[in-house]
Amino acid sequence: MTISIDPVAFSIGPVDIRWYGIFIALAIVWLVVWMLWQKKRGAEFSYDTIFTGFLVGIPSGVIISRLLHVLDNIVVAKVHPELAAAGQVIDYTQDPGRIIGFEGLTAYGAVLGAALGVWIYCKITKLDMGHVSHTIAPAIIAAQAIGRIGCTLNGCCYGVACNLPWAIEYTNPGTEAFGAGTVHPTQIYEIIFNLIVFGVLWKLMSKVRTDGTLFLIYLALYSAWRVGIDFIRPGNPFLFDLHQAQVIGIIVLVITIPLLVRRWPWFKKEETPLQQELEVS
Repeated sequence: MTISIDPVAFSIGPVDIRWYGIFIALAIVWLVVWMLWQKKRGAEFSYDTIFTGFLVGIPSGVIISRLLHVLDNIVVAKVHPELAAAGQVIDYTQDPGRIIGFEGLTAYGAVLGAALGVWIYCKITKLDMGHVSHTIAPAIIAAQAIGRIGCTLNGCCYGVACNLPWAIEYTNPGTEAFGAGTVHPTQIYEIIFNLIVFGVLWKLMSKVRTDGTLFLIYLALYSAWRVGIDFIRPGNPFLFDLHQAQVIGIIVLVITIPLLVRRWPWFKKEETPLQQELEVS
């Protein structure tokens, strides 16, 4: 299968609007709509809290995502100077003026950065971070699926070369994957995985305690996925010949799995008919 779509959807003067950016915007809109819907269904936070949370989470997600990209390039450039010499990575310590920018933003960094920003916001305002993270967890993985549609059209985040029947080839010179031949459609793999996890989390949402456990389940599932899928994605070695996303994924798993084990059983206690009768009386 070939994809020949121009990664630039349209231009406004000198500014190119890429499909990736459009779908990132749609993912953010989806998250806002989801939280407003949850509020309407009885979630315990105000509309002001929702919008303020996004005003905090979006920039913190962008900042952390960018910093992880910069760190990735610096580490790889120091360990493998030949890659820096070939222009495959940038040693930002030699050109710090290029640190500020928007290229290299990743979904993983954005999620972790936004979570950190919202956690700080919840601490300051005395909000229940467990309840907030429980409410938004299913929507985050669905938003990532939306973002990966943009990656598919943009020709980025693709896999290694393969000759499988469902392999894809990018024929537009403006895509990152142009000239790579037929490759694993890892973006599509992730869309499918993310939608499956969304269904699982949505099903668990009413059954799991609202103490952040659902968010930990999301982090564990997605981290395990990233560790695995990156073995069939091209990239530069960050540590122990693993990509940065794999290293982060392993760290997240080391943190989340013990927390999930400690919290078991995760499910809400169901009241017996006698307990319900006593509450009513």
